[in-house]
Amino acid sequence: MGDHLEFKEISRSTTTPARAGIIHTGRGDIETPVFMPVGTLATVKSLSPEDLLSCGARIILGNTYHLYLRPGCDVIQAFSGLHRFMHWERPILTDSGGFQVFSLARLRKITEEGADFQSHIDGSRHLITPEKAIEIQLCLNSDIIMCLDQCIAYPATQKEAGDALNLTTRWARRCKTAWKDRADDASALFGIVQGGMYPELRRASAEALVEMGFPGYAIGGLSVGEPMDVMLEMAEITLRHLPRTSPRYIMGVGTPENLVELVSRGADMFDCVMPTRNARNGQLFTPRGTLNISNARFRTDITPIDAECACYTCRHYSRAYLRHLYLSREILAYRLNTIHNIHYYISLMGEMRNAIMNDAFDDFRKKFYEQRTPGNEEES
Repeated sequence: MGDHLEFKEISRSTTTPARAGIIHTGRGDIETPVFMPVGTLATVKSLSPEDLLSCGARIILGNTYHLYLRPGCDVIQAFSGLHRFMHWERPILTDSGGFQVFSLARLRKITEEGADFQSHIDGSRHLITPEKAIEIQLCLNSDIIMCLDQCIAYPATQKEAGDALNLTTRWARRCKTAWKDRADDASALFGIVQGGMYPELRRASAEALVEMGFPGYAIGGLSVGEPMDVMLEMAEITLRHLPRTSPRYIMGVGTPENLVELVSRGADMFDCVMPTRNARNGQLFTPRGTLNISNARFRTDITPIDAECACYTCRHYSRAYLRHLYLSREILAYRLNTIHNIHYYISLMGEMRNAIMNDAFDDFRKKFYEQRTPGNEEES
C-alpha cells in the first residue's frame, strides 16, 4: 500500500464541495465519504467482525497508544499485525496516540524529542517519539498510519496553538523519514493538520504538510469543546488548502449533523466513538433524531427502533425488548444497540454518497433536516 494507496474522485456536487470517491488499498477498496467505527483496543466494543461486515463497515480504526500499552507490540507481532490478531481482513487505520497522551496520560511532558508520559493503566513511564509512533504502527501492520501530533486544549492562545503547530510539523517530517526507512511495509502515512481555532495557523499547517507530500491528510484538534460553528469554519478553511487529489480525514467528529455539514464542505473520512458510546448509554440514532431507549413510553412498544432500518436489530427486536435489556443491564443490550447505531452511521454515509453521485446533495441535505425538525424527532 504505501505508494499503492490511491484515491480517485468519482463524482462531485455541482452546488457544494461534497464529493464521492474511492480509496484503493491492498486490503480492499473504501468508498467515500466513509465512517470508520472506532476499535480502540482491537475491537469495536460489543461487536464481532461479522457484525461490522453486516453493517457495511469497510475500514475500522485502532488506537496506537492503547494497543502499545496493552497487549503490547510483542503480542500483536506474533500474529503479524492487528488483522490476524482480531480477525479483521479489511483495512485498518491507526491514529498516532497523540490525542490519548493529551487526554489520558498522567504527568505528561511534551518536548522536541517526543511525548513522555505515565501510563493511565499502571503508572509506568513511556516515551513516544515520532519514530516510535511509526515503529508501533508498523508493528500493528496498519494500512493507514498517522504522524505523531501535539494536541492542545480549547481554548488556547495563538502562541500555544502556533508552538504546537510548529512542533507537529517538525514531528511530521521525522515521521515521514522514519516511514520511508521502512518503505517495504504495506502502509500509507497521513499528515495531521493542527493550528487551534486560528485560520492563519490552520492554513500554515496545511501548506507545510502539503509541501512535504503525503498520500492523505487529516484534520486534528477539532470537536474539543469549541462551538459547532467554529469547528465547521476551521474545517472549511483547512479543507480549502488540502489537495483534492488526496483523501481528507476529519478526526474524532462527530454527530450526524456534523457529518452532513463536513461532507458538504469536502471531507471524505470520519471516525467518532459517539455511535458506540451512545449505544451503551441507551441513545439510538434515527433519521428523526435520537431515541433514548430507557424512556417509559417504550415499555410496551412493539415497533423496531426504526421501521425503515435494515439492520439486524431493527429486523428482529422491538423497542420494548431493547428497553427491557437495557434496564436489566443485559450484555445483549449493548450489542444490539451498537449494531443499530453503527449501521445508521454507515448507511448515512452511503445515502450521502448516492446523493452526490446523482448530483442531488442539496435535496438530501434539505430532507435530512426536515426529518429532524421539532415534532418529528423521537425525543424532543
